[in-house]
Amino acid sequence: MKSEELSGCTGFEWDDGNADKNWQRHGVSRAECEQVFFNRPLVVADDPSHSQTERRYYALGQTDQNRRLFVVFTIRGELVRVISARDMSRAERSICDEKEAAEVSE
Repeated sequence: MKSEELSGCTGFEWDDGNADKNWQRHGVSRAECEQVFFNRPLVVADDPSHSQTERRYYALGQTDQNRRLFVVFTIRGELVRVISARDMSRAERSICDEKEAAEVSE
């Protein structure tokens, strides 16, 4: 993903079904999903295996309360549309830890 794509976003768009699903399945609120995009470290990458109808991305990041989340999203115009969110797996936490260590050493 090009950083300009995300930096050009001005807000979030929510599908009620996805927001409810994230809460019911994983206990992740809309606010927590949004916080991930404003905190560091933030790892964002393309998700080509799930991009059949529109380009999808995933983000590894943390909430204001340091909850570490995996968030799948797309960009529609200037809005981030969250598709799903859950707690990070052990492997995803390792990726995020490596990114954070690299940022600290810069």
